[in-house]
Amino acid sequence: MWDAVEGGPVTDVKRFRDELLWQEYARHWYARLGAATQRPTRRVPRDTQERTGWDRTLACLDATVGELEREGWIPNQARMWLASDWCVRHGQDWRAGEDLFFRHLLDGSRAANRLGWQWTTGVGASKSYGFSRWQVEKRAATLCRACPRRERCPIEDWPTESERVAARWPSEVDRTGPRQVPVAGRPERVWLTAESLGLDDAALAANPSLPVVFVFDEPLLARLRLSGKRLIFLAETLAELGQSRELEVRLGEPAGELVGLRLAVTHAPVPGFGPLSARLAPVETHPWPWLLTPGQGSVRSFSAWRKSVTRG
Repeated sequence: MWDAVEGGPVTDVKRFRDELLWQEYARHWYARLGAATQRPTRRVPRDTQERTGWDRTLACLDATVGELEREGWIPNQARMWLASDWCVRHGQDWRAGEDLFFRHLLDGSRAANRLGWQWTTGVGASKSYGFSRWQVEKRAATLCRACPRRERCPIEDWPTESERVAARWPSEVDRTGPRQVPVAGRPERVWLTAESLGLDDAALAANPSLPVVFVFDEPLLARLRLSGKRLIFLAETLAELGQSRELEVRLGEPAGELVGLRLAVTHAPVPGFGPLSARLAPVETHPWPWLLTPGQGSVRSFSAWRKSVTRG
């Protein structure tokens, strides 16, 4: 995608590539901080009764939540609307909303999803993102005109900013990031992870004659409770891959399913990859194909990270 937009309008290309870099930054942030990215923030709900989701009597919320549930994809602007309504206006726990998004989104990157929810809430930012009727009328006016509550809109005004308490940054944000060092050896299979499905996987491309193995992590799936459309999306992707490569798909616990195999794998920038890889000891580990050459600087903010990386 980075290369495909070369030659387009300069401003548009820069903005598009900045969005790709934000996704890359999110992966560094998530890989570095791990479980620290799920620390709670304290907010007091303003509603007199406990809320458990979005008010779908509003056309704007019903349309976007419906698209999320049916299609498994919504634009970034709509994601901010839903996250802001959930946690900024109504004080619900952002972690529950982020889990709900992750369950449905076909592009459900835990890194980008979690960072987006925290940014909307105001964690690590100067202020939270407010959502009101103004954004809907600007971007989707037909929703307002058809809304049964257009005369008494409960999101007419901007949400009131909650009182915020400063917290210490996790120490990991300023630590040196992990180095990826390929290990020489002769693999017998390519291990594909859910982070790196497709023909462009580095380990797959480097071993064109080897069979491929993918494991549906049954204990993890039981905890995540992903929607059917996400599982179908993964299955369809694997089926497409199986048309050109010898592919074995397993269901179980990855460490148990793959133990004893000489594996080639592409490093996955997620917290769980390191411990699992250490248990399986792949004989060949390929670096993740970053857009920018990773630096060793802070992931305290996108701008701080951007200063420490270069285009390779």
